[in-house]
Amino acid sequence: MTLSSPSRDVPGLRDYAFDWALVDVETSGLIARRDRVLSVAVVTIGPDGEQTGEFSTLLNPGCDPGPVDVHGLTAERLLGAPTFEQVAGRIGALLQDRVLVAHNAQFDYDFLAHEFARARLYLPVSQRLCTLALNRQVDPPAADMKLGTLAAHYGVPQTRAHDALDDTRVLAGILRATLREAARLDLPLPLVACPPRQNVQFAPQPPKTPCAYRNPGRAEAGGPLVQGMKIAITGETATSRAELVARSVAVGLNVMSSVSRHTSALVTNEAGSASAKAQRAAAEGVPVIDEHTFLRLLDDVRAGTPHRGGAERAEASGAVGSASGVAAAVLGTAVAAPASTAAPAPPTSVAAVPTTPVAAVPAPRRPDPAATTGRPLTGRRVLILGGTHSAAAAARTRVVELGGSAAINLSRTVTDAVLLPGGETDRRLRRMPELGLPVHGEHWLNAPGAAPGAASPAADSSSPAAGSPSPEAEADRTPSPLVLPRGGVVDLPAPRQDAAPPWHITAAWAPQEAAEIDVVAFVLDEDEQVVFDEDFVFYGAPENPAGTVRLLTDGPAEQTIAVDLASLPPGSRKVAVAAAIDGEATFGDIGAVQVTAVPGTGAAPLARATLDAATTERTLLLAEFYRRGPVWRFRAVGQGYDDGLANLARGYGVEIAD
Repeated sequence: MTLSSPSRDVPGLRDYAFDWALVDVETSGLIARRDRVLSVAVVTIGPDGEQTGEFSTLLNPGCDPGPVDVHGLTAERLLGAPTFEQVAGRIGALLQDRVLVAHNAQFDYDFLAHEFARARLYLPVSQRLCTLALNRQVDPPAADMKLGTLAAHYGVPQTRAHDALDDTRVLAGILRATLREAARLDLPLPLVACPPRQNVQFAPQPPKTPCAYRNPGRAEAGGPLVQGMKIAITGETATSRAELVARSVAVGLNVMSSVSRHTSALVTNEAGSASAKAQRAAAEGVPVIDEHTFLRLLDDVRAGTPHRGGAERAEASGAVGSASGVAAAVLGTAVAAPASTAAPAPPTSVAAVPTTPVAAVPAPRRPDPAATTGRPLTGRRVLILGGTHSAAAAARTRVVELGGSAAINLSRTVTDAVLLPGGETDRRLRRMPELGLPVHGEHWLNAPGAAPGAASPAADSSSPAAGSPSPEAEADRTPSPLVLPRGGVVDLPAPRQDAAPPWHITAAWAPQEAAEIDVVAFVLDEDEQVVFDEDFVFYGAPENPAGTVRLLTDGPAEQTIAVDLASLPPGSRKVAVAAAIDGEATFGDIGAVQVTAVPGTGAAPLARATLDAATTERTLLLAEFYRRGPVWRFRAVGQGYDDGLANLARGYGVEIAD
């Protein structure tokens, strides 16, 4: 695979006047490559905000309609409705030359793209806007970002939830209100060029069956094979490669497409081969077995240790994360952690993973204002303006130490701004008086509980006191997410028995003009290695084979990794999420990256971290979900590397084509 990234530059990013096509689809399931659209509605709006057209229809999908309890569309009700192919032309005419708008827009876009592809037609969409992503930037004081919640917040009437036409009309009201808020905050629109790093035929390969056994290590000379051993094959063989793989998998071996230091054996008839696998095996000291010997050993493979009953690594107290240690050992370029963060440590204990359901883990407790002595910024969100990278990073660290949350962009939840040298030219500064936000001098963080420090010329003398939202906002506001420092960890609450929505790790940064950032994910086993290359999720392969980990493109300054933790196989112990810069820029040029853990689409976030760890680095390990006993945990990592994404991927066992 290659790592070249297409340009995602979108012209006119700050222009709010577009021809819009607002879309909502009701579907038979959640997977676009498999499920079908049952109903679709399109409402068109001109640059002046006035509606110019409307179309909606039920559709006969030719399959089971799926969760009728959600959308209410039974097979009987859909009988006699047109097929998508019969209405594709009319839908395409409404979408032509307009920006597609939807709430969770990638979902609607992907379903439309697949339906148009089945009809052998081209989806005429070049840009899309996600109102969910836009509202995450605006960050209104609403309980969550779901369509119904935002409708109530913005005063938009909603009569029939999950009805495509009514949802689209509601979306129109939300779009108008959100655009007004975005204009007040001077926010760029998170427009996404379509298709996002993929075409309509992007469907992943059929799921591969993960190996059910732990890797027991290297094969010993003259010894037997053991279930779970990682086997690679290279060169010509008398037995077909497909048969070798099938026989190996049938007896419990884990056939890999690449060689790493965790490979148990390389099967080849040419020990001196110049193939990349043979050379890597020689460099790593991986045992080499010829085909005849391998076939003989397949007849007597010893029993291995199943993942679900095996031991797992326990977290090293205070460690940034064992994934960081693996990558550092391979790359040798890890940046030293700050003095307050311990270096990665080796595993120190093990814990059994139960096979029976576990009791619900209580949600983390929110900060109690009555118990925050010495943390005067609890409940406040502070934006740092100006300063060198190191000075701004130190200021954001200080905000977190004082109990606050460090913002990276101006939003509705920002309560204070701190002006560092050079911040006078920040265009956001002129918005502060209108928004009623106090702007403090750089020494304010030494004693923020006292009267506000020297404000900039932009500060308005009539501004409300710092951290004192309006009564309307206070009544509507939900508890803030937990603020994690670099290396901070929080247990994820156990899912309800009737619902286990995918968890989202969303990474956001200040909009960039000279650099592109790509968010990626690695699904790792207990050896901190991918089981196969396709468990590396990135812009060229935005979904792993099982569909349990997906990359969602939410805009030029925000991307999300969605992880279905409940469906990951027992051998998947961790999902590591990283960001990489395409080009010569470094994270010192980009500034802070905000990482948020959210339990489902549009839900209220559980935890948030603002990561400033990187300076000269071009790759940044952001966060990870990992298992500890029966519990999944979220960790904010913030470990930077000077090397590019390819080297980080190789460190996790991915075979990368240079």
